[in-house]
Amino acid sequence: QLQLVESGGGLVQPGGSTRLSCAISGIPLDYYAIGWFRQAPGQEREGVSCISSKGSREGYSDSVKGRFTISRDNAENMVFLEMMSLKPEDTGVYYCAAEWRPYPDTCVVENTNGRYWYWGQGTQVTVSS
Repeated sequence: QLQLVESGGGLVQPGGSTRLSCAISGIPLDYYAIGWFRQAPGQEREGVSCISSKGSREGYSDSVKGRFTISRDNAENMVFLEMMSLKPEDTGVYYCAAEWRPYPDTCVVENTNGRYWYWGQGTQVTVSS
């Protein structure tokens, strides 16, 4: 059974760092691009970052570029989001999601046309002093 489980959220001070993890089971991970999304209260869900199935391509939204880094370990079925220089506007529920995309080895940050079929339950990140 396919399952994505996020972890690593919590309360972080502005300017601080944290790392989110996404544990994935039930699918051959090297056929799937993985994305990270977030949703702040009262706002629509937005794409934050993505990584291609083979890990050669990454994508970031303008709001996190230079501060967040996505990575994956297909052998361990894990995807990570390293978040640095956090701001209060980074607060939200963070989700990882999977898109069937063995080729080409690219990814799309936004969930255009509902490309991401599988989603985790989310983990809360709160950036506040």
